[in-house]
Amino acid sequence: MLTSELTIEDRVIAIIAEQAVLDISEVRPEMSLEELGIDSLGLVESIFAIEEAFDISVPFNANEPDKNEFDISSVAAIIGAVENLVARSK
Repeated sequence: MLTSELTIEDRVIAIIAEQAVLDISEVRPEMSLEELGIDSLGLVESIFAIEEAFDISVPFNANEPDKNEFDISSVAAIIGAVENLVARSK
């Protein structure tokens, strides 16, 4: 499948799976990054990868992850936040 054929959800899950060193099938929307074994460095790397993949700027402060408008509480929340940023960037 070509990258352009992948949905935002597919691409975000692929990025998160790569960071967690998991197969894409092991990453479910309801899972938290903690459940996937992604630490704070992995989170920052995931954010950078998402920004690059979608050509967006994620409003995220690694020093205060709980005080961000970019919701990182679950894979589904991240997907929703990326969808919103991509829609606003058009």
